[in-house]
Parts: sequence; C-alpha cells; structure tokens
Amino acid sequence: MASKFLLSKLAKPLLGSNRNMVYRRSLATTTHLLPTLRKTILPNGFTVATEENPASQTATVGVWIDAGSRAENEKNNGAAHFLEHMAFKGTKSRSQRDLELQIENMGGHLNAYTSREQTVYYAKAFKYDVPQAVEILSDILQHSTLDPGAIERERDVILREQEEVEKQMEEVVFDHLHAAAFKDEPLGLTILGPKENIQSLTRDDLSNYIKTNYTGERMILVGSGGIDHDALVQLAETHFGRLPNKLDASTSKSAMKKAVFTGADFRVRDPNAQLAHIAVAVEGASWTSPDYFPLLVMQSIIGSWDRSLGATGHLDSRLSSVLYNKQLANSFMSFNTSYKDTGLWGIYLITENKDRIDELLKSTKNEWSRLSSSVTDEEVQRAKQQLKAGLLLSLDGSTPIAEDIGRQLLTSGDRMSPKEVEELVAKVTVDDVRRVAQDYLQRDAAVVGIGAVDNMPDFNRI
Repeated sequence: MASKFLLSKLAKPLLGSNRNMVYRRSLATTTHLLPTLRKTILPNGFTVATEENPASQTATVGVWIDAGSRAENEKNNGAAHFLEHMAFKGTKSRSQRDLELQIENMGGHLNAYTSREQTVYYAKAFKYDVPQAVEILSDILQHSTLDPGAIERERDVILREQEEVEKQMEEVVFDHLHAAAFKDEPLGLTILGPKENIQSLTRDDLSNYIKTNYTGERMILVGSGGIDHDALVQLAETHFGRLPNKLDASTSKSAMKKAVFTGADFRVRDPNAQLAHIAVAVEGASWTSPDYFPLLVMQSIIGSWDRSLGATGHLDSRLSSVLYNKQLANSFMSFNTSYKDTGLWGIYLITENKDRIDELLKSTKNEWSRLSSSVTDEEVQRAKQQLKAGLLLSLDGSTPIAEDIGRQLLTSGDRMSPKEVEELVAKVTVDDVRRVAQDYLQRDAAVVGIGAVDNMPDFNRI
C-alpha cells in the first residue's frame, strides 16, 4: 500500500477538534539532540544508513528498494505488490512456517509494503536480534522460492484485497486521479495492478522484476534505534555484498524517465449514488524542489474539514468556514503528494449536495486564488506551526525514523535532519506562498468525479 514518510506526514492534514491545540514552540530544544545519520556505500552500490540510539533496547532494520509500481509497465503492473505478498511464503532454506516461528521466537515484527516509487521490507526486534533479522531479510529478498502453488493461492488473496480497496472511495478516487494526471505514464499505474494482471502474472514475471530492480544501487539497508553502524555494515557486506550493482544501463536509477503531467477530466456517473466524490489536482513539486515547503504551507492553509466534527473543525481554515456555513460539503481534505520528479497538489471533496457542486468548486477555486493575492501572514505563521507539530509527532519511534531515512535517501541521496526541515519550514514567507500559488495554481488541473456528479462543471473553465 502507499507509503507515508516523515515529510509526507507533514503533508497530511491534522483532522479533529484539536487542530488548534498544536505545539506553539520551536522544535530546536529537541531536534538538536536527535542522533546523526551515518552512511556507508558498499562496492556494489548497496547503501547502509543508520541513526543510532544506544539507550534503545529495540531497533528497526529494513531494506528500502527504489522500485514500486512506477518501475512497471502495463504488462507486469502489480508485480511489485505481488512480490510483497510472496516475501514471507518461504525461501530455499526456510519454509513459511519456519519464517513465522523464527520471527515469533524473536518477539519481533516483520512487515512489507509497496508504494508507487518504493518497496520496503522491514523488521522490528530487540537490538541483540538485529543480526538474525538482517539475515532473514536477506534470505527473503534474495532466495524466495516463489513456489507456483503459493503464487496461485496468493492470487486469490490479492484479488480479495483489490475488492476491499475498490470499496474505499478515497483509494479509488486517488488511483483515478493519478491515471488522469499521468496518462500513459508508469506513475499513473495502480499499485495492485488490474484484475487481469493479478490473474495472469507468472513466476517469470516476478523473477524478472527482482532481477531488474533488486540491485545494489537501488537498495538501502536502514537501521534506527539500538543499532551499531559498523556492525550493520559488516552484516550488509556478508548478506548483500554479492548483489549486482545494476543489471544493465537501462535499469540504472539515472535511466528513469521523467513523468509528464498531462491532466484530464475523468468521471464515473452513478445515478443511484448519494454522494459526489471529487478530486482536483495541479502538478505539484518533487521532494527536492525549492517549492516543496511553500506548497506544504499552502496545503496546511487550505486545511481539511469533516462535517461530523461540527463547528469546531473549521476555526482556522477559511475554506472550511465557507463550506460549513453554506453547507456545501460533507468533508474535504487538501493534499500535497510528492514524487522524485513531480507531484500532485490539490483537494479531495465529498458532498451530498449534488445540485450545488458548481458552487462548491467555485468556492474552492476562489480560495486557491486568494493564496496568490491576499493570504495573510497570520495564516502562514499558523500553518507553519502546524507543520512543525506534525514533524515532532511523526518522529515517534524507530520505525518512522527508519521510514524517513529510507525515503529521503532514495529520493535525494541525502537526508535532511528534523532541525533542517524545521528551519526550511520557518523560512517560508507570505511572499513565497503568493509566488508559488501564482505559479502552480494557474495551471490546468487533473479532475476526477465519481458518484452523483451529473451537475459537475468543468473545473478548468470556472
């Protein structure tokens, strides 16, 4: 499933009646005490990165792989996610039962997830079990049997998972939004893949995906918590040192084609639907863009709201005040989704007032326009404080820290410390917000409408 990391957690809206109860202070008193990153690159390009906390009795170790559904094509779309399911089904030296027993006997936790740009396998265990955890991760990544019988059984599991995902309208809307924004691009593919692919992917398809993408330069062994960096490097040399650097020039990280945002208007009308689900997004910024942090602040200013929260849920967002007072929406959520070379910045709206969708979208566009002309310093400062609070809360535990290290190193080759992130957020000014809003929000948008959307106008013509 789609992953969420430190900076992406900053982009998540703060929902609930306590939105104004964020920490109103600088994080400098805590972030400067956090462990520092150490990084070692093996001769085959495989990277080891750690943040050590000797006082911690537990640790998270995992392998972050620079490949997800974006590394697929229409024929093998779904392979990365399928492999995630196959990871714990047995290796050449361990049966599925053996794997389960060893992890259980360690008192550990083994998990995996897939996103559009990354696949992650990680374990959380006592620090003295880190060597065994790393050996198990190495075994499942390099020596999984991909047993044909297990593949057939897992098809049914994934198909049932797909059925459940299709019941979650937010997931459906955002999959369609990616397809509309990045038409005929790998970034527009879904993570699970289409039903026909799930039914037809072969063992060779899965093996080829591993050979192409599970290479040294695409993989990072991350450790956080009770970790010794030098010891982890030795473990990496032992268990991952023989991985090829890359299969050939075409599979190098640098060979990735830049995503092209095309934008489209996609609708699925349902005359029996009671709700309209609408997503609108312009092309956003990459993780490393200088506009990333102003866009984060803009997203926080627009905010989010749910009618079930009542009046208390809209006190610090002008758009939520408008939609609440006019009863135009059941809920909305602003978002800022970033990738290596592009992004999506926009809003997801749900309404039962299907005859007033035009008014809903006009109100939304008016608020977007206001960001480029009359947004106030007070709004910007409040948004920055909320982002800082999100940063502090997102670094609770070794696993979120490991996730942040892995994601940042894969996307930029380096990691900004929490202190550096805080400083970049603090530097965003009203003028920055207005400039970036003027640049980005004048662009044509990708639009998705599902459900009761018969009266939905063309957002780009409002």
